[in-house]
Amino acid sequence: MTSTFFGLETARRGMTTQQGALYTTGHNISNANTPGYTRQRVNFQQTEPYPAPGLNASKIPGQIGTGVEAGSVERVREGILDLQYRGENTKLGYWDSRSEALQKMEEIMNEPSDTGLANTMDQFWQSLQDLAVNPTNAGARAVVRQRGEAVSETFNYLSNSLTSVRGDLKSEVDVSAKQIESIGRQINNLNDQISSVEPNGYLPNDLYDERDRLIDQLSSLVKVDVTYTGSGGNSLATAQGVATVKIVGSNNTAVGTLVDGPGKTSASVSVSYNSDGLASGLTVGSGTVNFDQLDKSGKLKSLVDSFGYVESSNKSHGLYVEMQDNLDTMAYNFAQEFNKVHKAGYNLTDIKNNSHTPVDFFAPMASEKGAAAAIKLSDEILNTTDNIAAASTTSIGDGTNATLLGNVKSGTFTIGGKSTSFQNFYESLVGGMAVDAQEADKMTQNSTTLTDAVDQRRQSVSAVSLDEEMTNMVQFQHAYNASARMITIQDEMLDKIINGMGLVGR
Repeated sequence: MTSTFFGLETARRGMTTQQGALYTTGHNISNANTPGYTRQRVNFQQTEPYPAPGLNASKIPGQIGTGVEAGSVERVREGILDLQYRGENTKLGYWDSRSEALQKMEEIMNEPSDTGLANTMDQFWQSLQDLAVNPTNAGARAVVRQRGEAVSETFNYLSNSLTSVRGDLKSEVDVSAKQIESIGRQINNLNDQISSVEPNGYLPNDLYDERDRLIDQLSSLVKVDVTYTGSGGNSLATAQGVATVKIVGSNNTAVGTLVDGPGKTSASVSVSYNSDGLASGLTVGSGTVNFDQLDKSGKLKSLVDSFGYVESSNKSHGLYVEMQDNLDTMAYNFAQEFNKVHKAGYNLTDIKNNSHTPVDFFAPMASEKGAAAAIKLSDEILNTTDNIAAASTTSIGDGTNATLLGNVKSGTFTIGGKSTSFQNFYESLVGGMAVDAQEADKMTQNSTTLTDAVDQRRQSVSAVSLDEEMTNMVQFQHAYNASARMITIQDEMLDKIINGMGLVGR
């Protein structure tokens, strides 16, 4: 038969288990606003019934329950939602950074506006038309020189501003690489702590939360693949184990192991650059991968795509690099074509001396590289406006060459391998930039919507609901009180047995 004190132990177990559930509920409520926290629950399970099967088992009608115990305290979380969130988050990291870079470029180019390059060149062409009407007018010549300086200064400003932003982007690239390395070290430290707790049969839920938060943060920087390895020992079946984090590229091919879970190591991360200052590779530990082998995922890839990098075939890419190269090409060819027409004309000194001395309007440049930053008026034009060649002959009042200079605007030339005019070439640059910016904005909005939707579903499962916790608190409190009442009843029964039985007549 069962022990006289059998019911006391059953009630005690009920009180202890409900008390543990109340503690867990309090922990949830306390962390309701903690970033990355996942609500926890106590898994109740029945204790082994009495008697256990065997030859010496008590002969009673059937097994009697012995109460309840807390099987484990685990997080309420769905791994598939984590995978979906990180997949969308890495896309958002890429497009958000790209949208910001293009927004800065649009602010620099400032088109259409009264101060952009297009309007500055239009004013320059207009001043040449005015000079063609009155080629000997000193005021008209001064305006041409002034507007020419404005064109060269605008080219200089655009190039220098793009270079300045590229410097900021390079700093962001390096900071992002160090941030990835730092997160890797933190995850490795958490792995070490988790591997020391799990073999003892516990679930370090708060450590799991912090590790998942770091992996979420890492997913916005680079595309990652996370796998788990058991810690061994007496680990529970629900224990996650240590995490191995790999940075992946095209076709989900691993390009480097950031965190080696079983090996308890984390890798260094850095970005290398070539002699031209372009990003040439991402180094993770002892391995290096070219950036063209990475998908359009994560902030780091987006920053490099904006700053500029060299792919495996040694071809350069990048929003700001390509814009600078195009401006250099435009500035160089514009100066070349303008000088060509200008040197064929006659200035006031030529007309006066009935001679022809070719004069450059813009200072000659050796190559296209850096032309936008280097373009300026020649010393001859800066010294005197009489050197502006407005005439095609030595006749006084001839302004036909000024008209030809004005026609350079719409003339067809080969620029960057394309047959176009300077105006159309520049319009295509601005138009392409606008299309890229519009696409980046649209993709940012789409990625934000999808990321928020997945996160909302994840929060509906994992986040703390104060209403639900209050309900649980009342439920566990009543169960605790009922178990305590059972002990009181058992006490009364034992008091009757011990102090009341065998006393006749009382």
